[in-house]
Amino acid sequence: MVFSYYHRLSPRQRKIYDRSNRIETLPLVPAAIHHEAVFALQNALLGESRPAVERTAQALADLLTEACQTPPVRVRVLDRRPSNAYGELHGLYEVKNTRTRPLITLWMRTVHRRQVVAFKTFLRTLLHEIVHHLDYEMLKLEDSLHTEGFYKRESSLLHQLVGDGEPGNQPTGSRRGAPRRVGAGPASGR
Repeated sequence: MVFSYYHRLSPRQRKIYDRSNRIETLPLVPAAIHHEAVFALQNALLGESRPAVERTAQALADLLTEACQTPPVRVRVLDRRPSNAYGELHGLYEVKNTRTRPLITLWMRTVHRRQVVAFKTFLRTLLHEIVHHLDYEMLKLEDSLHTEGFYKRESSLLHQLVGDGEPGNQPTGSRRGAPRRVGAGPASGR
């Protein structure tokens, strides 16, 4: 399937795709402050407060863009995910113009049950949208395509933030005890 997608790209888009695909990691020096931000985000989701989730997601995004020396993004967290015949939307990265910050929109509740999404899903979605931002601002790609390299960069950020464990377990280098583990489900259809 990827093969047919690739061959439908223009020569210019294939160059972007190939370059994106070759970049598999994003360097981030894991620091205790990053781990603390991950714990704060997890705790905000446990509290089910949309403003608290938005604040902590923004704080984590600010730390990551600062660590990667890129312009900041604005994070907006809305309540229930939008959906259509194709599924639920998990996150969205938008650039309106050059004068305003790019916007990452995330949703914290599922459509049908209106439950707070699993922490791992929410964190991966936030990182997914941040990787789009880093593709443009750090890697200077002309477009941010969903290549295998893109998903490896997303996973590399996740691994650097949570260490060898799953989100909800104590990240490597953190001195604090882990908060209660939140269920982790697959993130699809971002």
